[in-house]
Amino acid sequence: MFKTSIAGAVLALLPAAIFAQTTLTAETTSPGSTPHYIDTTLAAILDADGVATLQITEGATLTNSVQAVAEGQLDMAPAPLILPFLLSRGVGPYSGVGAEQGAELAGNLRALFFSASAAQLFGHYNSGAIQGPDDIEGKRIYNGPPRGAALTTGRAAIQLLSGLQDGEGYEGVQTPWPDTVSTITGGAVDGWTLPEGLPSGRQIAIAAAGGTTLYDMPSEVLNSELGQQIVAAPGNAPYSIPVEEYRAAYAGNDITIVTDDDTFDTFALAFAQIVPATMDEELAYQITKSYLAGQERFETGSPRGPYLFLSFGDIDGTSQGVCGAVTMKLHAGAVRAYEEAGHTIADCVKP
Repeated sequence: MFKTSIAGAVLALLPAAIFAQTTLTAETTSPGSTPHYIDTTLAAILDADGVATLQITEGATLTNSVQAVAEGQLDMAPAPLILPFLLSRGVGPYSGVGAEQGAELAGNLRALFFSASAAQLFGHYNSGAIQGPDDIEGKRIYNGPPRGAALTTGRAAIQLLSGLQDGEGYEGVQTPWPDTVSTITGGAVDGWTLPEGLPSGRQIAIAAAGGTTLYDMPSEVLNSELGQQIVAAPGNAPYSIPVEEYRAAYAGNDITIVTDDDTFDTFALAFAQIVPATMDEELAYQITKSYLAGQERFETGSPRGPYLFLSFGDIDGTSQGVCGAVTMKLHAGAVRAYEEAGHTIADCVKP
């Protein structure tokens, strides 16, 4: 991992007062990922607006980042919502924390905004041992990093597609995010399942080594009892894009898109941009205000911009996946920024 400092300016909390420059620490995923694009774009916007300097550590494991924000050791991170859910119960990657401390730590988290752009897909090389989801049994499948939200959803995707469990019907392979592309292109696996934005730089890099085929979740399995359970599971959200738009996003690359109808349907990881509950309200307000005003920059700064599913409008809680099993409150400063911009906020999201 390495740190990239993005220059900022002075934060003016009150018109007549002069304050020291605000520097915030943040962690995000590897370059080429959707959270990385969102975080670096936000940093540039905050710099341009003179709100704050973000010191961003790239290639982070978000499991650790979420806990660091909850403990007040980090100012900001993108959080797959399954992680605060697991933290609040002290289970999964947070089993060492325990239920009581986990609940206390999760209560220290607040959101500034939400997104759901990392959609789960399945892929393989056209020349490899797999020629479709029916060939998964007995194969080596890359299904995420060693732990965390992506591994949980990766295993769920393979179970949904094939009915197989990691370590039983197939061999799951995990590596840290920075090693994902090299693991796949190096021939260590027969196929892969990953949460990806559209278009994904990772999938383009993988296809540069040979033609690939990417699949959504067939309607029959997505609409099954298990499929609906997975879509509604804590931290997930439904995802659907016209297949022609999906194909157009990869035009010029040797990538074939396979669906069973005219849409690319799957489930996405629901994300929140999290900060400590103790963040100064005015600072949270200024950050969120700049974020909302920067909508055009988010949507036009990258080909993936139109498919970020960022929360630039009303927040009903249900669409963001935060008013059911997952509880994630907006920071009071963020609520003020949204309402000042004319947006409604569901009571279940307010602190």
